[in-house]
Amino acid sequence: MKHTTDEEIARRLLTEPSYETWAVVGLAENPSRDAYRVSRLLQRQLGKRIVPVHPRAEEVHGERGYASLSDIPFPVDVVDVFVNSERAGAIADEAVRIGARAVWFQLGVVDEAAQERVRAAGLDMIMDRCPAIEARAHGLV
Repeated sequence: MKHTTDEEIARRLLTEPSYETWAVVGLAENPSRDAYRVSRLLQRQLGKRIVPVHPRAEEVHGERGYASLSDIPFPVDVVDVFVNSERAGAIADEAVRIGARAVWFQLGVVDEAAQERVRAAGLDMIMDRCPAIEARAHGLV
């Protein structure tokens, strides 16, 4: 994969139809959480299919939830990670194992070693950024 900037990667993930299915790790039925609000924007304003991933496997925004990435029975394009940095690396590794095409670590989620592993596996990787903020910055919403 050729090197591009984080801004170019973010824009591609948010705008290209081939990045349609977003597994949102840490998403539960809690309107006060960032994962809830960001996933709603992805779904309703950018037309993405969101897949809640949370140990409780709750339905959120009308989409069935799964307890882990490995439980999802269909391909995932982007894994959007809303967990603390200590847990993010294992989720990034699972994203590689399931064949995701990109991993996005939310604001405050930082794991340089995980980023290196994900990129070495050929996936796009965004770290310490928010898709909602990026969408607004690029004039998408």
